[in-house]
Amino acid sequence: MKPRIKAPREDATGPGGADVEDITLSEQIYRLLRRDIMRGAFAPGQSLRLELLRQRYGGSFSPIREALNRLRSERMVLTTTSRGFRIAPLTVEEMRDACETRILIDCDALRRSLANADDAWESRLVGAFHALALAARRADEAPALDQDREDALEARHLDFHHALIGACRSPWLLDLSAQLYAQTERYRRPARARAMAYGADRNVDDEHRQLLDAAISRDADGAVALLAGHYRKTAQVIERILSLPAGQEAA
Repeated sequence: MKPRIKAPREDATGPGGADVEDITLSEQIYRLLRRDIMRGAFAPGQSLRLELLRQRYGGSFSPIREALNRLRSERMVLTTTSRGFRIAPLTVEEMRDACETRILIDCDALRRSLANADDAWESRLVGAFHALALAARRADEAPALDQDREDALEARHLDFHHALIGACRSPWLLDLSAQLYAQTERYRRPARARAMAYGADRNVDDEHRQLLDAAISRDADGAVALLAGHYRKTAQVIERILSLPAGQEAA
């Protein structure tokens, strides 16, 4: 079933009524399209024809263009020479760049967060870890990881990493971290679809546990080292899978 949206009931007869409806539609289309890009519903480099998107998500061309321009600013889509749009390609070079930039941003944010950490921060972090562990266990127990279960796991994963740096007191660092997380998620999902991205030689749950322990111990140097290593291990796995011929499973 196509994830079509329904326009909210707005009174377009009053001043600005139509504008309110367009903005709302644009936000909904943006969220749906962004989610599908993360899920790998569109191939890297695929052209995004406006008519195709209108049929998939509903709405008119104007809110679709607004959503596409927002995604362009996030480097999820690119513009073409014919003033169209296409999905940004996946390359090892860009993935490495995003990973190393994320390390710079998140490690600085983590140091600040630990310096400001209080009981409320620690409670949120422990809760986020517990929720992530439950989602990971349910994913492991499922015969196949469906999209809804995968979305739930990704949401808990984001919550945990956000909780780690949540006390940094820098909206800029938090915004940049969220953007870089989205870029790495865009690589991790297709990689996981092609192979067991976290193979037997890696225990991601244990990595998260070690991060939690270092953070609640206020061990800034240890936590930063663990976080950088965690990101680089993921980058290594993604690079290995991106290098495989299409259809080949990771060993």
